[in-house]
Amino acid sequence: MSRPCALLAWALLALLGLGAARNKETPACCGPIVPRSEWGARASECSQPLKQPVRYVVISHTAGSNCDTPASCRQQAQNVQHYHASTRGWCDVAYNFLIGEDGLVYEGRGWNIKGDHTGPTWNPISIGITFMGNYMERVPPARAIRAAQSLMACGVAIGALRPDYEIKGHRDVQQTLSPGDQLYAIIQNWPHYRE
Repeated sequence: MSRPCALLAWALLALLGLGAARNKETPACCGPIVPRSEWGARASECSQPLKQPVRYVVISHTAGSNCDTPASCRQQAQNVQHYHASTRGWCDVAYNFLIGEDGLVYEGRGWNIKGDHTGPTWNPISIGITFMGNYMERVPPARAIRAAQSLMACGVAIGALRPDYEIKGHRDVQQTLSPGDQLYAIIQNWPHYRE
């Protein structure tokens, strides 16, 4: 993220009261991650740790409503968590991180807790990053793409991801249309993508 973009993002977060509780251990190269407490997450009941550094990142989409403002993305993150925890009976939102069309990253289970995003084979060995929205026929805005790429660079910087990590589309590892045709075409051009 360029310096002017980073400053603009921080200014926006400050105006909205987000980002105040940024983890002191996060290096400066990591963009803002909206902590669970700031998007109104319910307490997690998950406890299974994720062994790091992780080799894989699985990219998905929620296939639901998109969001393009911090307020709508906070609500959408809450909706996803409610569906996963209350309807599906999981211990929390399934994903490690959620990407909003507002260009922000929303903390799900984070770097240290195993997700429930891709089934029993892939969950213990991957970070699940989902884009909030349906990307079968439309592409996410560039700011959302940059947020995801910045998040992965951050993962390497803090030792949560291996430097030689591999990106997989959700459909590469499970029978699904996720992450949607348009987003899938984008991630296939990312340097760490492997089918």
